[in-house]
Amino acid sequence: MKKRNYTISIYTENNVGLLNRISAIFLKRHINIRSVTSSESEIPNIYRFIIVVKVDGEQIIKLVKQIEKQIEVIAAFYHTDEETIYLETALYKVNSKLLFEERQIQNIIKKSRANIVTVKPDYFVIEKTGWREETDDLYHKLKKYGLLQFVRSGRISVSKSSMEISKHLKNNENE
Repeated sequence: MKKRNYTISIYTENNVGLLNRISAIFLKRHINIRSVTSSESEIPNIYRFIIVVKVDGEQIIKLVKQIEKQIEVIAAFYHTDEETIYLETALYKVNSKLLFEERQIQNIIKKSRANIVTVKPDYFVIEKTGWREETDDLYHKLKKYGLLQFVRSGRISVSKSSMEISKHLKNNENE
């Protein structure tokens, strides 16, 4: 089977050690996590992990079933890139004198539709939200000017179809 990117959405209670137990599932199966983010979900007191992996269809099914066996996991879903809307955010820290001495940097920022979020005497910070290719492109364009720091978030995503997490919650309450 051909490997492809899958986004796994895991709805959980917020308990200490859960991320460690979930990552152990990937370790046991020798699956590399390409991206992981976590935040509150649309449901009060329920948190959501978004994990991106590159596996085949058989592996993703087994992986999600194993994740759902964790006590704190309410539900886990997986989607292909075509089934989700996803973005990443990146921050680029650059020497401030370049902003005024290298006019090309201003053009790069403008053309990439990035934003300057902070300007200090020694540095300025650029924020870019978009697809991985877009944040990578800006990284490569700014790198030749000497980036002081660079960081990118993991993927954030929503599925195009309903994941019906509310139904899962109701079913769990009835059991």
